[in-house]
Amino acid sequence: MKKNIAVIYGGNSSEFEVSVNSGKQVSAHIDAARYNVYEVLLMGESWAVQLHGGKSVVEVDKSDFSFTWQGEKIKFDVAFIVIHGTPGEDGLLQAYFDMLHVPYTSCNAFVSTLTFNKYATKCFLRDAGVKMAKDRYFRKGDPIHAEELERQLGFPVFVKPNAGGSSCGVTKVKSAAGLKHAFEEAFAESDTVIVEEYIAGRELQQGVFKTAEKTLSLPVTEIFSHNEFFDYAAKYKGQSKEVTPAELTPGLLRRISAQSELIYDYLGCKGVVRIDYIVRDEDIYFLEINTVPGMSEQSIVPQQLRAAGISLTEAYTLLIENSRH
Repeated sequence: MKKNIAVIYGGNSSEFEVSVNSGKQVSAHIDAARYNVYEVLLMGESWAVQLHGGKSVVEVDKSDFSFTWQGEKIKFDVAFIVIHGTPGEDGLLQAYFDMLHVPYTSCNAFVSTLTFNKYATKCFLRDAGVKMAKDRYFRKGDPIHAEELERQLGFPVFVKPNAGGSSCGVTKVKSAAGLKHAFEEAFAESDTVIVEEYIAGRELQQGVFKTAEKTLSLPVTEIFSHNEFFDYAAKYKGQSKEVTPAELTPGLLRRISAQSELIYDYLGCKGVVRIDYIVRDEDIYFLEINTVPGMSEQSIVPQQLRAAGISLTEAYTLLIENSRH
């Protein structure tokens, strides 16, 4: 009997459009011979199953994660989470599925909550010996002293929402004059903000996925942004060049893969994640981890899967079969 798979996309953040694109690509590539695939669009309190290409819409019964169609009650066996941002990447959906004992394809609730918080993740990884940019952490209302930031981090710096993705609200600030606007942009996305020193180097990203039998450290991608940094436009509007696999020495590739696997295990990740780095000379600096990475046509992980000779259908089957609650 086929399992019923709910591909959940949408969400309640600035990454809504990206999530919809990712979700539709995932849905199109799940093996329909093995699974019944249903798209679930989540917007606020509305969780709606999109039937017949969205021509028929049925609300999900949140009491048991099911829906009723033509008199038949259909319960979902696995939740394939493709929501970037809240509530799919910050642990809220994962906690809901844990209570219902519904398997899902991403990290558990604790790990999702932890890794969605950039500063908390960095604090967690410090004891693992992972190199990271120097930073400062701010809550709304905290005083911001430009002279102190310049003394501690220098300019330029990156001002980032502490919880958020797709580079929404991120600004590269070259002088004290740009701080006020940058903090406003970041606080519009998150109640807390992290400011990091700028490290000049190569921007590299790697997807990692572990099953019970094996570890898949995917080919590394190098990012060449046409803009100041790998911002939203560079990621999703073609304003970057991405090379997969990146041209790396065998030694550096081994070290990056070892670092990715260490981070994956130390944090206790599940499913596929993408880890972003800056490499300066021989030093590998962790930037952030994405536990629900983009799966749209432009996204990095699908590029890496293709470069590894792994079809999206094969990868999604592995994610579904290795899902847990």
